Amino acid sequence: MKIMKLLFCLGFIACLFSFSATKRQSSGGWISLFDGNSLKGWKVGDNAETFSVKDGMIVVHGKTAHLFYVGDVLNHNFKNFEFKADVMTHQGTNSGIYIHTAYQEGGWPAKGYEIQVNNSHTDWRRTGSVYGIDDIKEVYVKDNEWFTMYISVQGKRIIVKLNDKVVKDYTEPHPVQRSAGDAQRVLSSGTFALQGHDPNSLTFFKNIMVKPLP
Repeated sequence: MKIMKLLFCLGFIACLFSFSATKRQSSGGWISLFDGNSLKGWKVGDNAETFSVKDGMIVVHGKTAHLFYVGDVLNHNFKNFEFKADVMTHQGTNSGIYIHTAYQEGGWPAKGYEIQVNNSHTDWRRTGSVYGIDDIKEVYVKDNEWFTMYISVQGKRIIVKLNDKVVKDYTEPHPVQRSAGDAQRVLSSGTFALQGHDPNSLTFFKNIMVKPLP
């Protein structure tokens, strides 16, 4: 009887894990990186209070800080992928989503690219820019309204969509040339990070998903 009970318990636990994995992996191969309730799987160094969770979203408001995904999906190391998140900016917001980056305790992430989130900040580089590399001046989405930012990386090509509209299609040249300070601003592989730019910026993120590609 004890063995039967043990086998039943193990089977029940296995079912729970299976249900959890199924729930996490949505249709079409999309995997959630944010559980909507906590910052589990994410890590921030300096000024950690800039990031909080409220009403199913990540609230970004405070001193300069960056929140890095360090969870178990592909051991937080992505090369080719599709990524999407619902974003809301407010008047004067400056934020961003880093790709192919790596955790660091403070400062601006040195590795990878920042995809800009900014509709009305004094910085002229607007939402969808590959920041400082291939920028756009046009404003395609509005403050105080949710929009979906989609980013894909395949090989040396980055495509950025806002609400399904392609706003940036950038192919990294070969060989790529960068100044000494931007030597790591290239495509390689790495994780994602959300940017807290300054105390006057308020940004919301939710429904953060990734679809790994071959």
